[in-house]
Amino acid sequence: MTAAARPAHGKNEPTITPEIVRDHGLKPEEYDRVVQFMGREPSMVELGIVSVMWSEHCSYKSSRRWLRTLPTKGACVIQGPGENAGVIDIGDGQAAVFKMESHNHPSFIEPYQGAATGVGGIMRDVFTMGARPVANLNALRFGAPDHPKTRHLVAGVVAGIGGYGNCMGVPTVGGECNFHPAYNGNILVNAMTVGIAPKDRIFYSAAAGVGNQVVYVGAKTGRDGIHGATMASAEFSDDSEAKRPTVQVGDPFTEKLLLEACLELMATDAIVAIQDMGAAGLTCSSVEMADKGGLGIELDLDRVPVRETGMSPYEIMLSESQERMLMVLKPGTEALARRVFEKYELDFAVVGHLTTTGRLVLKQGGKVVGDMPVKPLVEQAPQYDRPFVATQAPAPLDAAALPMPKDPIAALKALVASADLCSKRWIWEQYDHLVRGDTVIRPGGDAALVRVGDGPKGLAVTSDCTPRYCKADPRTGGAQAVAEAWRNLTAVGATPLAVTDNLNFGNPEKPPIMGQLVGCIQGMGEACTALDFPVVSGNVSLYNETSGEAILPTPVIGAVGLIADITKAATIAPKGPGETLVLVGATQGWLGQSVYLREILGREDGAPPPVDLAAERRNGDFVRRMIASGLVSACHDLGDGGLLVAAAEMALAGNLGITLVAAPAALPVMGWWFGEDQARYLVATRDPKQLLGEAAKLGIPARTVGLSVAAPALTVGGAGAISLEDLRRAHEDFLPSYMAAPVKKA
Repeated sequence: MTAAARPAHGKNEPTITPEIVRDHGLKPEEYDRVVQFMGREPSMVELGIVSVMWSEHCSYKSSRRWLRTLPTKGACVIQGPGENAGVIDIGDGQAAVFKMESHNHPSFIEPYQGAATGVGGIMRDVFTMGARPVANLNALRFGAPDHPKTRHLVAGVVAGIGGYGNCMGVPTVGGECNFHPAYNGNILVNAMTVGIAPKDRIFYSAAAGVGNQVVYVGAKTGRDGIHGATMASAEFSDDSEAKRPTVQVGDPFTEKLLLEACLELMATDAIVAIQDMGAAGLTCSSVEMADKGGLGIELDLDRVPVRETGMSPYEIMLSESQERMLMVLKPGTEALARRVFEKYELDFAVVGHLTTTGRLVLKQGGKVVGDMPVKPLVEQAPQYDRPFVATQAPAPLDAAALPMPKDPIAALKALVASADLCSKRWIWEQYDHLVRGDTVIRPGGDAALVRVGDGPKGLAVTSDCTPRYCKADPRTGGAQAVAEAWRNLTAVGATPLAVTDNLNFGNPEKPPIMGQLVGCIQGMGEACTALDFPVVSGNVSLYNETSGEAILPTPVIGAVGLIADITKAATIAPKGPGETLVLVGATQGWLGQSVYLREILGREDGAPPPVDLAAERRNGDFVRRMIASGLVSACHDLGDGGLLVAAAEMALAGNLGITLVAAPAALPVMGWWFGEDQARYLVATRDPKQLLGEAAKLGIPARTVGLSVAAPALTVGGAGAISLEDLRRAHEDFLPSYMAAPVKKA
């Protein structure tokens, strides 16, 4: 057939109208571009294919220009952005494969399934590359605790994450959870998976071999999740509940079978290319495989395993049903592959073949129902250089001029009981964080640590972001997110290797929002470059707004580091009485945008703490060396809540008392205790003289601030004491008490 001929289509297929084009998320000028490269009006299935391929979620049309500025290469990088997941060399012939991705809109509409399928999707991204998942993390942002939907959303999301990850037998070892009114109408659910693979057995998605068969494996295709990618590329409105049919339904038991079947087949030489059917389902997987290979692909939709009768080409191509893969097999291996998947009671179907045409051809009932050039679906997707307005950084606050309460103990108790700083034990105890038996450092510290194989080597993993910093000053906030993730890995003794990112922002068509995105990416790039911390994978989630109200800019950083000997790792718990606590890094008492300012004084203003990347590198490298030498036995990165919150968390983790010296006279008392100055660590040592001497040689600020003691209390010089029992009750009670109230759907 000619390029200008219109494929056969159902007699009831509607005429393409401007309203239908708009409902598919395409602007009039974008649709004109479609007609131009097609040489005719598209059919409905073709329109649907373009709409998902050109969606923000799949094409990164607002962010691609800026993402290209991030550093993506490094000594350890095997595969950077552009594949299902990033891959780094961790030595001994092994590779770590990891990525973070969002499932924000689905989780707000249907929290259990939205979160569950987010976990399932990110695990498929990793095992598609040939890696066995060894750790999951999640970064969660919810609305204000007193908002009528928040409790329902927390309950559903946490249950969904636990339900899917636990059934898969992959430990959920870390993450973060914050609350803020800016997320009332649009929560964030970012999921990260890390896997391990042989360095020489990484699988990619570029199709190769004209005539090679294209095989569909996994679960059957249903009508769930149709237009999920398009929905994820649009703002919410008051009718968001009506979008429930666009949320996928997951089955972790099927995914477990799919994981084992894929890894078994990957042990052979049968696979030429493999791609997860994630966003946009069969459409995205087939188009991207063909495009990367510079080939065409022909699919017979009658051969696609379906679980519902009468499914149209539009429904089959756009369904985002879960637990599915698309493969290209080497000739002669089809019978072998079929045996593997049928052994696991999974569907296996030859649904097409590769061609030289460079076109996506769809057939159903013996007729061509879609015929499109592949390259324009990828290369001609709109790329916007959107106008932006840079955020004006606020002036620094003068801590000495703030109306300060005089009791640090009372402030500490309020802070550790707040929604952001309270213990998240209620969340992570619903996750199986010990399955597989390789979890060395459990949730609750700076970073989790998992053993790699049977040797002494371990991977440290973390996720972090401080959205309030990013809103006040995006460039500083973006740099701080990277720096804090780097500190988290350093605090357990691991060498930071690489990051994945999940950039969550509002509507990029609004110049101030676009300014937030640009600023954060610029700050991230500066920090990644300064810290030799390349970006190897990631995800952009835009249009996180409801009725015009945007979320806080939230560029979450997921990070992976390596430690040669897990027995030398540090935790935040002091190992016994008599250890000296040393504060590494300079303190100015920075309270702008601090948790103290918000929770105690009821303010969210001022500039966030500055990020000195040279100091971050210098201080972090020093702390890591001290941990490796055995001179530092416990270490905690200082972040939200500053010194006093960090000391309290160390005391609770070790179930040991800590006595702190009085605040220095040169600083405001509350600035000393709760300031959020960056590049700082609180470490425990048995030999403070040597530690301080080593720091002095390198010009690194370090000072003795306390001592671990047997008495079960946190004593603050010049301010009194609080028993560990009272401190623990304040820290642990918020979430269990909050979630114990009846969950009512708003």
